[in-house]
Amino acid sequence: MTFPGRLVAFVASTDLDVSSMFYVDTLGLRVTSRTPFALVVDGGGGTSLRITLVQTKGDTGYTVLGWEVDDLDAAVEDLRAKGVEFTSYQGMDQDEHDAWTAPDGTRIAWFRDPHGNVLSLHQEPAAR
Repeated sequence: MTFPGRLVAFVASTDLDVSSMFYVDTLGLRVTSRTPFALVVDGGGGTSLRITLVQTKGDTGYTVLGWEVDDLDAAVEDLRAKGVEFTSYQGMDQDEHDAWTAPDGTRIAWFRDPHGNVLSLHQEPAAR
C-alpha cells in the first residue's frame, strides 16, 4: 500500500511577519496562503512549507529543513549577499562557503532562520 497525499513540511515561528520577511523576501519562496496561524509557501519541488505560529519555540540544535541545490557555492554566495549568515561548527572541516563535505562527497552548509530553526543547503556529488 502506498501512503496517499503530498508531503508538507512544517517549521515553527513566533512571528509570521518576521518569517515572511525571511522565507519570502530573503529566500524568495512564493506565498500560497496565509492565515493568522500559519504562512504557507511553495518550498520547491512540489512541497508546501507551512510556517506555523507558536507561542514559544525551543532550540532543536539539529537541521529541521533543507534544500538540495545544483551549485552550493553559488547558492551560499547568493544568500550571503542577502544577509544570511552561515554557521561554522567547531570540529568540522568546513570550506570558505561554510560547507562540510560528507564521506560520500555530499557538501552541506547550514544557516538559521530568524527563529533559530537550523536550515541547510546540500549538493550531491554528481551535481558538481
